[in-house]
Amino acid sequence: MSTDTSQTSSSFRFRDITKMFGGGQSKLRQFGILGSLIVILALFQLLTFIYKGTGLTLSPENLINVVNQYSYILILAIGMVMVIIMGHIDLSVGSVAAFTGIIVAKSMSEWNLPWPLAIALGVGVGIVVGAWQGFWVAYVGVPAFIVTLAGMLFFRGANQFIGQSTTIPVPPEFRVIGSGYLPELAVPLNFNVLTMLLALLGVAWIVFWEIRTRGVQKRMGSASAPLWVSVIKVVLISAVVLVAGWLFATGRPGTSFPVSGIILLVLVIVYSFVTNNTVFGRHIYAVGGNRQASRLSGVKDRWVDFFVMMNMSVLAALAGMIYVARAAASGPQDGNGWELDAIASVFIGGAAVSGGIGTVIGSIIGGLVMAFLNNGLALMGAGADVVSMIKGLVLLFAVAVDVWNKQQGRPSLTGFILRRFTSGDTPAVPPLTPNQTYETPAVDKTSGK
Repeated sequence: MSTDTSQTSSSFRFRDITKMFGGGQSKLRQFGILGSLIVILALFQLLTFIYKGTGLTLSPENLINVVNQYSYILILAIGMVMVIIMGHIDLSVGSVAAFTGIIVAKSMSEWNLPWPLAIALGVGVGIVVGAWQGFWVAYVGVPAFIVTLAGMLFFRGANQFIGQSTTIPVPPEFRVIGSGYLPELAVPLNFNVLTMLLALLGVAWIVFWEIRTRGVQKRMGSASAPLWVSVIKVVLISAVVLVAGWLFATGRPGTSFPVSGIILLVLVIVYSFVTNNTVFGRHIYAVGGNRQASRLSGVKDRWVDFFVMMNMSVLAALAGMIYVARAAASGPQDGNGWELDAIASVFIGGAAVSGGIGTVIGSIIGGLVMAFLNNGLALMGAGADVVSMIKGLVLLFAVAVDVWNKQQGRPSLTGFILRRFTSGDTPAVPPLTPNQTYETPAVDKTSGK
């Protein structure tokens, strides 16, 4: 009687390391881009220590600044990855964010609307704009590139028309969502207690989720990673969370983990669950992978198109409000170039150019790569011209690797490297061409073979 070695073997195999990050094409790409993020952090920490006399990249003040500065871009990346998985692109997110920001600012400064209602108004604007663009994409059939290009021009002009190309301030209570922090508790400790409690809650969730995942795999009889892999995974991620929590909790007095970061974390959890554990999330991947096949399977692809485009505009509206709250005013130049940063984050985070592949977590990691690349170069005194050139090269390289590996029939560069170490474990299966299918071997009825 044979035994499933993937479940019972406790010996070390290099292949098992990849199970720390799950399986599949997109997860392997996350493995590679996560390594890139670690290298960038370590490199700029070392360079700032050598040239500035102290490591600035991982200082509490700098980490807080990065979250405050890039949270709205990461929020856009959450929505953009769903759009790109579907095989679309959205060029209007920066303009929609600016359009929403000016309406919300005017509603509070001139219409005397309370800030909670102003936020609700901003979300409503995002829904209306998203429904408008989603209608043209899903039900008229105009390519999303054209629809959102038109939206980029229209809503940029609408922002300047409504605001008369002037800056409109927002009240202090509204600014909390963009520049506020977790409050201090009246306890005699030299760190922010709520930030550390948040970190401990994150560790508890990591442990719970890993135990739950292994339990589900055991009940279903599917292959699971060895126990030592799960232990190392939980220990490493928990250590990162606790160290990050400590850094955020020990910044300068009056600061802690930003409120915008809390909003981002909630959105990451919600959208990761939606894309991974709901029928609608599976429909997004199905339509993006093969629209015709998903349609024949009963998926309402037009509705999926409509909702994904509308959702993108809602997140753009939220990002615009967070930016206005942090800047303390809405201006005519808000949102310029945001769509490019969001798209770059998604592709660097492992999404496929042709659609069907990508994850929320991968896009966040890709966004953090761009954020710390920008931040590290700024700390080193690089000019905007140098930063722009390097960002362009990074994006080109990331997409080129994706395209090249797809042409070679491999899921990713990381997957190629790992297969060199594990080529003896499983037989290689040649990739299919677009017009090719695998055939079941014929059975000789006379011999039974």
